[in-house]
Formats: sequence, structure tokens, C-alpha cells
Amino acid sequence: MKIALIGNSDLCVYNYRFELVLRLLREGHHVFVIAPPGEHEQDLREMGCEYCEVKISSHGTNPVEDLKLKRAFCKILAQIRPDYVFTYTIKPNIWGAMACAKLGIPCIANITGLGTAVENGGILQKVTVALYRIAFRKVQTIFFQNRENMQFFLDRKLSRGKEKLLPGSGVNLNRFHPYPYPAGDTVSFVFISRLMMKEKGIGQFLDAAEAIRAKYPNTRFHICAECEPVYEARLKDLRDRGVVIYHGQIGAVEEILKEMNCTVHPTYYAEGLSNVLLESCACARPIITTDRAGCREVVEDGVNGFVVKQKDSADLIEKIEKFLSLSREEQERMGLAGRAKVEREFDREIVIGKYLEEIKGK
Repeated sequence: MKIALIGNSDLCVYNYRFELVLRLLREGHHVFVIAPPGEHEQDLREMGCEYCEVKISSHGTNPVEDLKLKRAFCKILAQIRPDYVFTYTIKPNIWGAMACAKLGIPCIANITGLGTAVENGGILQKVTVALYRIAFRKVQTIFFQNRENMQFFLDRKLSRGKEKLLPGSGVNLNRFHPYPYPAGDTVSFVFISRLMMKEKGIGQFLDAAEAIRAKYPNTRFHICAECEPVYEARLKDLRDRGVVIYHGQIGAVEEILKEMNCTVHPTYYAEGLSNVLLESCACARPIITTDRAGCREVVEDGVNGFVVKQKDSADLIEKIEKFLSLSREEQERMGLAGRAKVEREFDREIVIGKYLEEIKGK
């Protein structure tokens, strides 16, 4: 069969659907990736995919550009005539699904998070809901990564019995495997994200780093993310004073995780299910994260980490201190509990199996 995957970046496909693409190729299917060009375009081509370039402004709200995107999807899909299309992220979900409906192509949509603008309400939420209502009338299946997102669609009658739940994007348990817990007196915490976004809780992490480093000199606070301009001055100050260690955006997340004692993810972003948390747990690292959809599914308070209140630096500082009060053996047990949890619930093979069920009838 011809299977097309539409995402807002090549990273979206390569990082989180790599194993799916590999399975499809090994089973003899012809795989097309429809996304903007990026650093992994050539990797995907070398795997055996056909790459179809398309321009997507992920955060733009220009209706003219969005209609151009729909026409671009229609043109590409009309040329390749796939048997099935998988869509990921908001614009591919909406405009890709509309293009599939127009061409009579089965579409399997994936809600990987609502996005802050949709979650916070207002006119943008109303417009997006209206577009989803049109786009999803003819989709075959809508996969969700957490129950709150699924309930949002159910409440607004957007899914019409087509909804199914996935354990996020899952995690590759072979690539992200348990590492020996770091020895020595130094305790290292890490913040990992694509961007140092306010909604990812970077402000709370920086506040905690300042407070904890002043009180506990044996701690280290690492940041692995691209710095947004708004944080450049503060980041430089904290780096110069030795409060944080900045790595920029990294590729091999597991290489940094194996050196860390704990991952801190104080997000209040409307994500589907946090890959950072899944990867950290798979590497047997404790996690400190917020009590919100996309995070609470992974963390068990006091078992594999601690839960913090959203946008609350004081609570984050308190939970980091609570973690520091644990013995090394107790911290290590937390990490192993996280590994056991992802093995039970979040193996990426589970996700691949669900996808293959969707196309096995054709």
C-alpha cells in the first residue's frame, strides 16, 4: 500500500514515528512523508521514504496561507493517491483531513495536544473548533494521547465515535534503556525542551535553579533547549554566575539523561503526552513535573517522581528539596519505578500495533 504521513516538521516524523515508518517499509509499503524540509529530510529519504516538501507556518493564523496549504496538500495527495494518510499536529490535522475528504482518501488523525491557544479559549479556540468540525467529518479514526484532550472533542461532538486512545507517541525501550544511576555527591537536574518557552515552565526552572544552587552547592542545573530571545539576558547572567549549564538544543537526548539524576519538566503547555517524561523514565531517571494532562499519566507522586503545581516556583523548589532529602538508593528506586511503568504502559510497539490495526483491512 501507499501510506502518507503529514507533519509540521520532518522532526515530527523522524523522532516520534521512526519505528512506524521502518515497520511500514519492512512490510513492503510505499511510505511518503509530507512535511517542510529539515535536517532529517535526507535521513528519511535514505530509509526509503519519498519526501514531499510543503511549506507550513506552524504558528501562523493567516487564512490565505492556510488555504494555500490545503491546496498544496490536495495537489500532493492527488498525485500520489495514498491508500491511507496519517496526520499529526494541528494544521496537518485540519487541512490534511480536508484534502483527504475532498479526494476520498482514508485519513487517520492524531491529536498530539490541543495547543495553548485552543486550551485557553477565546476566538481562536472557536475558529479552531469550527475547522475541526468540518475537517473531521470524514476521518476514519482520531487518535488521542490523553483523556482530557479526548473529552474536549467529545464535549463538542467533534469525534462522533471515531475516537481512540494511544499511550502518547510511546517510547523506544531499546534506544532509551536504563543507565546506571550517577555516582558521587553531585546531584544534576535537567530541563529538556525544543524551545525555552514560558509555557514549558522555563521561568520556574530558572527560579528554582537560583534558589537551590545558593543553598545546595553540590547541585547542577542543565538546560537543553533552544533559547528564545526573551530569555537571552537572564540565561547569560545565570550562566556567567554558574547557576545553570546551557547545552542548547541537543539531538541524542539519552546521552544527557545518563549523566542526570532527575528530569524537571514544570510545563503548563497543552501537550498530548510528554515525550521528555517518557524518555527520562525509560532511562530510569526520576521526574518532577506538573499535575496536568500529558504529564500526570506518566508521573506517580512519590513513586517515580514528584508532582508540582503549575506556574509555582515555590512549590517546585520545595519538591526539588524533597528529592534532595532522599538517599541515593531511594532516588535510584524512583528511576527504576519509572522504567517499569513505561515498560508496562508506554512501549512504542503498542502504538505501532494500534496504527497497523487501522490499515490491516485494506
